[in-house]
Amino acid sequence: MACTKTLVIAISAALLAAPPAFAQGAGEPTGVWLTQSGDARVKVSKCGGGICGVIVGLKEPIDQATGKPQVDDKNPDPALKKRPMIGLPLFSGMQPASPNKWSGQIYNADDGSSYASTVSLAGPDTLRVEGCVGALCGGENWTRVGR
Repeated sequence: MACTKTLVIAISAALLAAPPAFAQGAGEPTGVWLTQSGDARVKVSKCGGGICGVIVGLKEPIDQATGKPQVDDKNPDPALKKRPMIGLPLFSGMQPASPNKWSGQIYNADDGSSYASTVSLAGPDTLRVEGCVGALCGGENWTRVGR
């Protein structure tokens, strides 16, 4: 009996002393994430009941052809072609789908299109971002920047 009580106290103490980073990070996608290719940093924040994602940094923020900041030049809407890439919203309607998973739309600035998407936490420092066109899906892992 004393041995069991000691074991329960030891386990409880270990759980209380454990760093909370994983527990907090596992359910929280908020923060800055580096895309798998390393070409952009995206800030994910709470947005109403869901999440938003906005580009906050680029590996190459200046367009080599123009010498000016990168813009959303692949967007099919002429009114949006000149909007800056820094500050560009990537997620829309991204709402909770299940624990640690959100569903909505993701904007792909490489082709100017939006796709059905899911975002899920694969670990405290890994965000899985997937997009689908019809039955064809693809995805990548983003890495949390700084903690």
